[in-house]
Amino acid sequence: MNNKYRLTMQEMTKQYPGCIANNDVTLKIKHGEVHALLGENGAGKSTLMKMLYGVVKPDQGDMFFNGRIMNIKEPADARDLGIGMVFQHFSLFETLTVAQNIELALGDLAGHSSTLAGRITKTSTRYGMPLDPHRLVSTLSTGERQRVEIVRCLLLDIQLLILDEPTSVLTPQEVDALFKTLKSLKKEGCSVLFISHKLHEVIELCDSATILRGGKVSGHCIPKNETSESIARLMVGDNTPISNQTRRALGTADFLTVNNLTTAAQALFETPLKNINFAVQQGEIVGIAGVAGNGQEELLKVLSGEQIQASSSAIKFKNTVVDALCPLKRRRLGLACVPEDRLGRGAVPTMDLAQNALLTSFDSGLVKNGFLVKQKITELANKIITKYKVKTPSFRTHAASLSGGNLQKFIIGREVEQSPKLLVMSHPTWGVDIGAQVAIHEAILKLRDEGCAVLVISEDLDELYKICDRIGAICDGKLSPILNTDTVPLVQLGQWMAGDFSDVFNNQPKVHTPQGALA
Repeated sequence: MNNKYRLTMQEMTKQYPGCIANNDVTLKIKHGEVHALLGENGAGKSTLMKMLYGVVKPDQGDMFFNGRIMNIKEPADARDLGIGMVFQHFSLFETLTVAQNIELALGDLAGHSSTLAGRITKTSTRYGMPLDPHRLVSTLSTGERQRVEIVRCLLLDIQLLILDEPTSVLTPQEVDALFKTLKSLKKEGCSVLFISHKLHEVIELCDSATILRGGKVSGHCIPKNETSESIARLMVGDNTPISNQTRRALGTADFLTVNNLTTAAQALFETPLKNINFAVQQGEIVGIAGVAGNGQEELLKVLSGEQIQASSSAIKFKNTVVDALCPLKRRRLGLACVPEDRLGRGAVPTMDLAQNALLTSFDSGLVKNGFLVKQKITELANKIITKYKVKTPSFRTHAASLSGGNLQKFIIGREVEQSPKLLVMSHPTWGVDIGAQVAIHEAILKLRDEGCAVLVISEDLDELYKICDRIGAICDGKLSPILNTDTVPLVQLGQWMAGDFSDVFNNQPKVHTPQGALA
C-alpha cells in the first residue's frame, strides 16, 4: 500500500436491510493535509466515519493507516492508532471540570491525574486555544467546549483528526481561531478530515475533497479551484436547485411584540432572559443569531407557550396578551413552531409520520365529532412527504427511523402547511442537505410574502444573512437591537454573539451577505 497516504479506505461497502449506505467507497487522505468529506443527508458520510472509528463493522473493504492494514473493532482501537474524532454534539459533563472530563474520556491514556492539568494547559496554549483545566464545563462557551474535545484528542498525539460539522455552533471569531489551530496541526504533519455543509469554509481551508452521493463517490476535487456551486453540483447532481435569490422585504403591522421580557431560570444551567424587547411584523423575517446556550431555547419556550409567564404581559400576538395562554390557544391565534429538538419536542419517535402530522394539525379538519378522519390525515402526511422530499418508505414509518435531516423536513412541512400567521423556527436547516435547504428557504420566503411574520433562531449565520430582513443576536439572555440585515457587518454580529454591544449605535458600513452561502 502506498505510504504517502495517512489513511486509505479501499472499496468500503456497508448494507442495511433495504439500503446500501456505502457502495464501493474509496477515501484517501495524505500526510499533513486537510481533506473534506462532503455529501447530502443520507449520502453515506456518517456510515463511513463509523466504520473508520470502529462503531460499525464493514461488509466489504480494507482500511490502511500509514501503509499498514487496520483491524478496528471498537473506538479504542482507532484511538490507539492515533485517530481522534470530535463529534458534532459534544460529550461533556456540565458539572465536571475540563480536566475531569478529559480524564474520564481518556481513561488510562490520560496518565496520572496530578500531571494532567499541566499537560492540558501546555497543549492548549501551544495550539492557540488556551484552556483552564480547573474550570467547570458549565461555565464554558460553545467554542471553549469544542476546544476541550480537540485538546482531548491532541493529548493522545494523534495523526488524524476527524471533525464533524465543527463550525456549526461557533461565532465568526471562534471559526477563525479554529482554522488557525487546524493550520498549525497541518504544519506539524497531522492530517485532518473535515466534514461540513459550509462550502465557502471548505474552499478556504481544505486541500482536497471527496464527495459522496447516494452512498457512492461522485467526485474528487481541489476546493480552491472550485466554486461553491460547482462543488454543490457534485453533491446533489444537475437537476436539483442549489441556490435562490432572495430580496429583502419591509413588514407592515407588528404581529408579535415582546416588551421587557424577563424570566427566571426554571432548571439548572438554563439561561434567564433579561429585559428582552423586539417585534416581528407581518410580511418580514427576523433572525436571532447566537452561540448555543445563551437563551435561544428559553426564548422559544416562552414564545411557544411551553413555559407560561402567568403573571406577565410581555408578549402580544396582534393585540392579545398571550403570556398566560397554553400552546394550543396560541396556535389557535395563528402560531406555528419548529423547535430545535426534533425527536424530543418536534415529533414522537414511536409514532408514525401520519400520527406525527396530526400532532399540531388537529384543527385542520382532521378530527370530526371526536373521531380521526384517517383519509385526510394520510393525505396530509403524503403531501408533506412529497412536497418536502422526505426520504421514507411510507407514511407508516416511525419518526425515529428517519435521518435527522429528513425528520426536520417533515416537521417544517407540517408547520408550514398550516399557513400560520406567526412562524417561530429554531435551526430550520440544521443538518439538512443543500437541495432541501433551498426548498425550506423558499417555503419560508413564500410564507413571508403572503403576510406571515417569521422569527428564525439559528447559529447558521449564512442562513440568517440570506433570508432575514432584520437581524440581531442574543448572548447570556440579553438581546441586541434588531437592525436591517444589510446594515449589520458580519464582524459586528459576531461581537454581539460574544456579548459586546458597545458598537451598537455606531455608524457601520453596509456589507453584503457572506460569500459562498448556500444555506
